Amino acid sequence: MNYLNLESISKTYGEKVLFDNISFQVNKGEKIAIVAKNGAGKSTLLKVIAGVEPAEGENKNIWISKDIRIGYLVQAPEFDEGISIMDAVFNSDNPMIQAIKEYEEAMIWQDRPELSQAAITKMDDLKAWDFEASIKEILYKFNIRDLQKKVDNLSGGQKKRLALAKLLIDDPEFLILDEPTNHLDLEMIEWLEEYLQQGKLTILMVTHDRYFLERVCNHILELDGGVLYRYKGSYSDFLIKKTSREEVQESTLDRTKKLMKRELEWVRRMPKARGTKSKSRVDKFHEIKEKATQKIDKSKIQIDIKGQRLGKTILEAQYISKSFGDLKIVEDFDYKFRAKERVGIVGPNGVGKSTFINLLTKNIRPDAGKVVVGGNTVFGYYTQEGIQLEKDTRVIDYIRDIAEYIPLDKGYKLTAIQLLERFLFDRKQQQVYISQLSGGERRRLYLLSVLMENPNFLILDEPTNDLDILTLNILEDFLMEYPGCIMIVTHDRYFMDKVVEHLFVFEGNGVVRDFNGTYNEYRTLQKEEERERKRIESTKEKKPTDKVKHQYQQELTPGLDYEQRKEFKRLEKQIEKLEEKKIALTDKFNDVSLTPEDIEKYSNELGALQEELELKELRWMELAEKA
Repeated sequence: MNYLNLESISKTYGEKVLFDNISFQVNKGEKIAIVAKNGAGKSTLLKVIAGVEPAEGENKNIWISKDIRIGYLVQAPEFDEGISIMDAVFNSDNPMIQAIKEYEEAMIWQDRPELSQAAITKMDDLKAWDFEASIKEILYKFNIRDLQKKVDNLSGGQKKRLALAKLLIDDPEFLILDEPTNHLDLEMIEWLEEYLQQGKLTILMVTHDRYFLERVCNHILELDGGVLYRYKGSYSDFLIKKTSREEVQESTLDRTKKLMKRELEWVRRMPKARGTKSKSRVDKFHEIKEKATQKIDKSKIQIDIKGQRLGKTILEAQYISKSFGDLKIVEDFDYKFRAKERVGIVGPNGVGKSTFINLLTKNIRPDAGKVVVGGNTVFGYYTQEGIQLEKDTRVIDYIRDIAEYIPLDKGYKLTAIQLLERFLFDRKQQQVYISQLSGGERRRLYLLSVLMENPNFLILDEPTNDLDILTLNILEDFLMEYPGCIMIVTHDRYFMDKVVEHLFVFEGNGVVRDFNGTYNEYRTLQKEEERERKRIESTKEKKPTDKVKHQYQQELTPGLDYEQRKEFKRLEKQIEKLEEKKIALTDKFNDVSLTPEDIEKYSNELGALQEELELKELRWMELAEKA
């Protein structure tokens, strides 16, 4: 069954041609990824298909089946002002979703038993309990807990996760996804990867996650020079076929140039009085000339900036500890960095990875222990936030404010203009304002600004967001040859496996595990440990509390009266909200500008919150035992 037909579609911005007269179709069950360089028009193509931007072209035609539901995930989703997460998640015409919304709202009210009973009856009538469990799993996987929280208070990354969760809950047949893995932690990505492998789903997406491409997609569309090429198979199949295509293209271009040279000689010898055959051959010459003068774009970033020489002491963490209230970020962490180390930092969102980096760079002081930074160590810190500007600035002025030139090996140096050209910003684009750049172009410019500081200890916090695959390959090669130290936080498993030698794994409660190996090796070991843990648990007799919790999960609470069952449900909601507040309050400690008064204030608030949480949990256990 055909879901989408795209015929003779073009799109230009000024003089720049993004794509020209392209056509393709999407059939049921196909999982297609679009790959291209930054700024080539990948996101724009998705917007044209989704109807967000108009298509161009004389014979343009976009046909989408009316018999299917479509879900579209944009790179930076926005929601209506003032609405709650619950309103955003359950904004759907689906009767089951509306029933679940009414049920969730009824559980909040303490003095309206008739609402609770009506909501439960409606859930029973629609047999919506399994669907409710599926929704809760999706929300849990994306760490969305407090449904009453206002969407206005969410960060950009949290909004992206919320939009993705809502999309999966709506359960459309055809998914159009723009960078779905951005702002997800590694466990979220692995869960989403498995979810999207379902045969019933049809997908058209833009992503730079190469493991995702390999494991989810069965077709690749490459947008190159305004032309669309289609490859059947996985990402690895695409790499093989792309190489063959480029070799054939170069060979054809070479033959065309030789033919043009012969034709040019004939045209020059041709008499002025032209017969019909002569005119036909001249016309043919112009066709050959047009083909022969085509250029194959082989431009790529050149990164050859060398860091300063490191000293004997590079960076030492001497039994450092850091906590915010009862939340332990790190405890007794001891490590001495050696030359040319490449370390990956792994852990779920909110576990304290950014705080850990701020401890090592001395932006935050540890509670115990100390950090020693070598006298010759120069940090280059690439943050998630990227370029921060008080006012819009031209590309060339942004780089010149850092340095007019940078020294290279053997006494050579590069000017700001030359550096930008090496990072694929031509002279014309150097005059463009930064606000006009695509997300990937802004990231590329920011990477250049970090490297221009000539650091010998690179810290990269999510460097792969919005970068195209070609740029990622070049960055990986540069990092593997980089003479200094590297510390990376990234959700890109392929990038980490290629660059990193060992990991700092945040396991919670202050424990940081130093794992000698790649991320894939760590996940394999972790799965083996999980299987062993389950095997041991299955051999033990289940404790009474396990049985009570199981009964609760199945909504079986025969030992409680109606009011107690309501309280039981209400306590669960309240405990979840308190946990969310605890996480939000803890995040405030990551602000390096905190004053001692702020720290004392937040510590007191965290202590009071913890005390309230413990009281709620004790009451929950009392009711659980009674049940």
